[in-house]
Amino acid sequence: MVVPVESTEVCADCGGQGWVSSDEELGLVRRCSCRVSRDVGRLLRNAGIPPRYVACRLSGFQASDHRSAGRDQLVRAKSLCRRYVDDFLREEDGRHFCDTGLLFAGPPGVGKTHLAAAVLIELIETYHVRGRFVDLTALTHELQAVMDPESERSRGSILRPIETAEVLVLDELGSQKSTAWSRDVLYNLINRRYAKRLPTLFTTNFRLDAGPAEREPLDRARETGRVELLSYRIPAVLVSRLHEMAQPISLDAVSDYRLEVRSHQHQA
Repeated sequence: MVVPVESTEVCADCGGQGWVSSDEELGLVRRCSCRVSRDVGRLLRNAGIPPRYVACRLSGFQASDHRSAGRDQLVRAKSLCRRYVDDFLREEDGRHFCDTGLLFAGPPGVGKTHLAAAVLIELIETYHVRGRFVDLTALTHELQAVMDPESERSRGSILRPIETAEVLVLDELGSQKSTAWSRDVLYNLINRRYAKRLPTLFTTNFRLDAGPAEREPLDRARETGRVELLSYRIPAVLVSRLHEMAQPISLDAVSDYRLEVRSHQHQA
């Protein structure tokens, strides 16, 4: 379910950036009063973070795996996330916040959503940004529901706060049933954030790219089991956008944590 959010009206003093000049000659900035007045608890509640992930923090992420390749990927992923949060405020480039995101790619159960949620939560707590967490499958179902003529909500009322969120997590990219309608919704959502240079964090169970030898027609790919490529799940133009919008973080060598936990529980 997509949770209703606060007004997205842009502050006249800071233009929605959250920072205003305190000394133009020295190039110093200070937090705008609109940002200071934001209540972190309210921002977290409005972000729509699933209950399972509300306690996620980078400090609590366990970068452990029984395989060395998996451990190396987890350590790198956690380090990149920490750096992303720490460097999110960028005064020197004329934009106050980072305008790119992260893309976590790997099979189920490797910590992608934990990391994405932890980054979102820490950005909200540190910088008081208006963040949103969206499960794309749930969003698709909700948009289908409002197509009912008797629905009291509209497609725009659902999508507008997602499209304009200062930081957005799009969970399970590519896992939805691919139809012309769903591809159109996804394209418009991602393309609008791309055009506005709004940071977006993605998680996907599918690989972002492939070498030339791996690219083959979809029918053949299904026969050979290669449909795990994201380019077979979403429009190719969006895959191209993702390369500009987010830094890929591969977790394809990590073991399924949930399977390992269940295995240990059964043995106990």
